[in-house]
Amino acid sequence: MKDHFVFNIGWELGMDLDLWTEKYRPPTLGEIIGQESLIESLKKFVEIRAVPHCLFAGPPGTSKTTAATAMARDLFGDSFERNFMELNASDERGIDVVRNQIKNFARTMPSGGAPFKILVLDEADHLTADAQHALRRTMESYASSCRIVLICNYSSRIIPPIQSRCAIFRFSRLGNDHIETRLKYIAKKEGVALLEAGTDAILYLADGDMRAAINLLQAASSTGQKVTDEIVYSISGRANPETVRKMLHDAQEGKYIESLDGLRNLIYQQGVSAVDLVKQMYREIEVLGLDNQKRMDILTQTAEIEYRVGEGANGEIQLSSLLARLGFGSDSE
Repeated sequence: MKDHFVFNIGWELGMDLDLWTEKYRPPTLGEIIGQESLIESLKKFVEIRAVPHCLFAGPPGTSKTTAATAMARDLFGDSFERNFMELNASDERGIDVVRNQIKNFARTMPSGGAPFKILVLDEADHLTADAQHALRRTMESYASSCRIVLICNYSSRIIPPIQSRCAIFRFSRLGNDHIETRLKYIAKKEGVALLEAGTDAILYLADGDMRAAINLLQAASSTGQKVTDEIVYSISGRANPETVRKMLHDAQEGKYIESLDGLRNLIYQQGVSAVDLVKQMYREIEVLGLDNQKRMDILTQTAEIEYRVGEGANGEIQLSSLLARLGFGSDSE
């Protein structure tokens, strides 16, 4: 799912109220950071003015929608608005949207000398099976006048008949160096004092998601102060990884009371949700240096607890049991 950070920026700060994710969205393929091999293929499509039906799959915030829109802008130029349409399948996921909006757009001929129209269907993996089968027929019937770009997180949720009719592009998580470059560029443009510790915190929380990283930067900058790691973790509602590491090390060394105090402080004083905390604990358990057997045991327990917490179990009790298991090891008497 896509991450949303809610924040308020006071008018008295004199700051731009635009979303930076939209303000700094690359308008052309040449300005997109990362995904170099995929972008080069899309540039070739534009160059020869021949775009197949496409399926863009990958994690959120990896430039899928940006790449599709930029490709259409590069291809159509001034006639972009007349030959391009974007729909979100998570809003209207039934067969009616295919039979009405998509079909009506696809059946009309392109204008302004464009070779065809482009329809971008975001979050296509939310379409029902019936809607996907109807879409497959539309793709066949109107291929001469419209090319469809499907965007999804999981290509496995798209029916095979559609996949076989598309050129599939798999987008990967962006590297920290690419995200850091963009964050520094935006911070300079907006006059934001972004400290190195703040950058590291944003990169840790974003985990390869450019959109999440930019949203975090804008939220942190709304305080009007320098963007530090403390501010980033505070506005995101996530725990400082050093605090999580200390809690896990205390448990590993048998200091259960200290570890439990750290857990309660994170949940009740800092307001970190148990769901977010168990995911952070998972990341830190991976680097604790446990032997293979113990690591497998702890990770199995972590997965079970993540499921239980997600189903509504008490977060403190579940995470306390994980800390206890970490301290006692994998032996079960």
